[in-house]
Amino acid sequence: MDAHEVNRLRAALALFVADVFASVPRKDQRAKGECYLRGLMLDGRRKSIQPMAERLPDGDMQALQQFVNQSPWDPLPVRRRIAERLTRVVGPEVWVIDDVSFPKCGTASVGVARQYCGALGKRANCQVAVSVHAATDAASCPLQWQLYLPREWTDEPDRRRRAGVPENVVHQEKWRLALGLLDTLNEWQLKAPVVVADAGYGVSTPFRLGLQERGLSYVLALTGKEVAHPEDTEPHRPAYSGLGPPTLARYRTPPRALCVLAAQAGARQCTKVTWRRGSKGVMTSRFMTLRVRPAGKQSLAAAQESGGGRNRWDGVLPLQTVLVEWPQDQDAPTDYWITNLPPTTPIADLVRWAKMRWRIEHDYRELKHGLGLDHFEGRTWRGWHHHVTLVTAAQAFLTLRRHDPKAPAPAPASTRPSTPSRTC
Repeated sequence: MDAHEVNRLRAALALFVADVFASVPRKDQRAKGECYLRGLMLDGRRKSIQPMAERLPDGDMQALQQFVNQSPWDPLPVRRRIAERLTRVVGPEVWVIDDVSFPKCGTASVGVARQYCGALGKRANCQVAVSVHAATDAASCPLQWQLYLPREWTDEPDRRRRAGVPENVVHQEKWRLALGLLDTLNEWQLKAPVVVADAGYGVSTPFRLGLQERGLSYVLALTGKEVAHPEDTEPHRPAYSGLGPPTLARYRTPPRALCVLAAQAGARQCTKVTWRRGSKGVMTSRFMTLRVRPAGKQSLAAAQESGGGRNRWDGVLPLQTVLVEWPQDQDAPTDYWITNLPPTTPIADLVRWAKMRWRIEHDYRELKHGLGLDHFEGRTWRGWHHHVTLVTAAQAFLTLRRHDPKAPAPAPASTRPSTPSRTC
């Protein structure tokens, strides 16, 4: 957005800031928040504090630095108000769990480590954050964020202290962080419709169990290498010898990979489904559902635990539905999802929800290239979470304006790639 467009929206932005930043106690802090949001929305190659301050007529680099990096305002109430407003307007069909990476130089930035970096498609020095987004095919918005703290940070107290990592923050797997974010959203009285995530989360049996225990429905991607028994396979229970505890029922045939089970079912089981209209026309492919009993060590341990322990479990693995995509021009299936929704759920609904993850890529293009999500140059825990909250607020403001029929639609934030985002 150019300076004229940003100035035209200043009155509406001031009302928005007064609402979502109402928990920030001081008027001058809220004014800095409004200034920072204008800097994020204003055209420019870099959205770090110094170049934004130079572009803004009322930009004060030192004041903005203090507001983002040192000021103790709590970002959670701000995110809560944003989430409340956006979910009411967007009316999400799914909540998408994802993680996003930020390439970094050096070792001082909070959470930085050598790990898989999705932004570069390889292992690299970067930060990684877990996020939850509300989404439909028409709109989406991030609801909550958490920076991932790699294990090596747990054992370096001096490094943690310099980065301002709170004492109660420890290393947790990303799936645990995701469940924690969902718990926070639940405390905010926001209810997930259907949870969607990629295979990085879908392959985790503890994550799926965590969703189940919270009463949440899900459609989670898998790799196709996961093993399972067909629906009609039953375990055999050996005759009791009279000595010791009874022998558990066990499956006499080994489990097979989902890709094998799908191939055995055959393409004739597929149904053609159209899920949305893309830029090149309607998006259509062939799908089928399989009822299977997920196996493997994690699934076995989970079944035993849910059945009251090894000695009380009846040996029968629970049934679940697997959605399989088998495109017309492919010799084998290409994509897999697992869901705990009822088997009567229409396959068209399952496909639409599974495919809705595409919308998050649109989020990230606007958040990163248009609003400077990955341009933050600070190094502290507080500064990172403040910056992410302010970027979320800027995107929320633009989303609300686009959905207000009485308001002239703002120009979208430029999503062309800017200067390389690796920050030293």
